[in-house]
Amino acid sequence: MASETRRDRMEKILRDSLDPSEIFVIDDSIRHLGHAGSSPSGETHFQVKITSDLFRGLSLVEQHRKIYSLLQEELKNGLHALEIESKY
Repeated sequence: MASETRRDRMEKILRDSLDPSEIFVIDDSIRHLGHAGSSPSGETHFQVKITSDLFRGLSLVEQHRKIYSLLQEELKNGLHALEIESKY
């Protein structure tokens, strides 16, 4: 069985916690090669596009804080940048 990627882990965390109706987790690391925080092995820069009813009543900042909180371990372990598009 292939090892789990950061993208897979991130998607699972977000799916399990936010029950999204739509989610896209995109490894965008290739576009950031040579930038601060990048790694030749990739998996450092991601885009997350997510729609969840659990965001209803939350400001955009609160939605993003929730996502950052959920992905805290990934951020501590090599995830350098996260571009978020969230809505309900």
